[in-house]
Amino acid sequence: MDGVDLVSVAGEFGTPLYVMSRAAIDAKIAGLKRDFTDRYPNARAAYASKAFLCVAMCRIIDEAGLSLDVVSGGELYTAIRAGFPPERIEFHGNNKTRDELALALDYGVGRIIVDAPGELALIEELLSRGGAARVATAGDAQADSGGGLSSAYSADPPAYRPKILFRVNPGVDADTHGHIMTGHAGSKFGFPADGEDLYTLIGDAISSARVDFGGIHFHVGSQIFTNDCYLAALRRGLGIVKGIKDRYGCDTPELNIGGGFAIRYTSTDEPQSYGYYLTPVMSETAAYCAAHGLKTPDVTIEPGRSIVGEAGVTLYTVGAIRETRGGGKFVAVDGGMTDNIRPALYGARYEAAIASNADAPADETVTVVGKCCESGDRLIEDARLSAATSGDILAVYSTGAYGYSMANNYNKLPLPAVALIEDSKARLIVRRQSYEDLISRDLA
Repeated sequence: MDGVDLVSVAGEFGTPLYVMSRAAIDAKIAGLKRDFTDRYPNARAAYASKAFLCVAMCRIIDEAGLSLDVVSGGELYTAIRAGFPPERIEFHGNNKTRDELALALDYGVGRIIVDAPGELALIEELLSRGGAARVATAGDAQADSGGGLSSAYSADPPAYRPKILFRVNPGVDADTHGHIMTGHAGSKFGFPADGEDLYTLIGDAISSARVDFGGIHFHVGSQIFTNDCYLAALRRGLGIVKGIKDRYGCDTPELNIGGGFAIRYTSTDEPQSYGYYLTPVMSETAAYCAAHGLKTPDVTIEPGRSIVGEAGVTLYTVGAIRETRGGGKFVAVDGGMTDNIRPALYGARYEAAIASNADAPADETVTVVGKCCESGDRLIEDARLSAATSGDILAVYSTGAYGYSMANNYNKLPLPAVALIEDSKARLIVRRQSYEDLISRDLA
């Protein structure tokens, strides 16, 4: 990877090991800027941190000038500790807690995407208290942020007014796995696009003295190869933009269309450029607004997987190898569903290679399994590999998104380390979890 021998990296840092390529991340960001943010004056991009987040990744996104999409207090806390600019943070989540919102307001995040009926009222309450709500478990984060912004809350008019967007459920199906469809009518996310409650809340935000109406947001799903569902959702969103103007005489500052752009996991995948999705979105948005006498809103996207997915590989050490009576072959590795649960969750497919024997022909069909006490702990079915022996290093491709983010301690397996390859060198950006870490929170 980037001229660095991955077998040597595995020897230095151990396995399982996530390895990320800075050059690949930078290349994806460059493509995003070329096709979108540098091409259109009203375009903005926020990295969806759920795909992969650590302090080092926050700093990469900050250096690139992108915004950051967080969905929990933990993701926000990571951004705070990284010193990420608060005005470029947007806070998502369908069930934000009081403490999470208090932390977001204390740090002064730029945007909050409201996704629950009582959320706007809670934000208003917290703002009216001048930051009185405190988060005991994240006190050092608040210290890093200057101890809260109560003076900014209480100013008349308030010096700090978060932008409030509303998540809309467009009622659109996307051609992807059901577990990662988010814009269909039965989704847990968003207010129905044709619901009166949505317009009532938007009216409340428009008239508020403490928040600014920032716009609307929708998200149709993940790992999407076609642009038709984006355009279908866009038409619903533009209809709401017109409805807001008709009802309140107010322009919609921002239209956030989410992310979900597909990447290549296997050789049969054919992902598209950002331009494939976004050029028709921008054209249709401009045409619709011109036809209806509307001010064209800024358009925001939230790419995550498409930035980091193909930039990562996971390295394992091969252990037990066994033939089945039915003629199949299992190749077991020292990780599994604890470091990549996606195959068990929704049948995600990957490809791999024996990194320690990379020039040998991949002439065996095997099942790569993990070491967890679960029959479903299968990383790759029908993997084409060269002949493996115990001790070999296996590299699984395109694991930069949702491997580390969804890692878990089932069977008390420690979380892997993360290495970043940058300037032809590999360095750790997340250390490996130790056994002591595993029980550090236990109370005897």
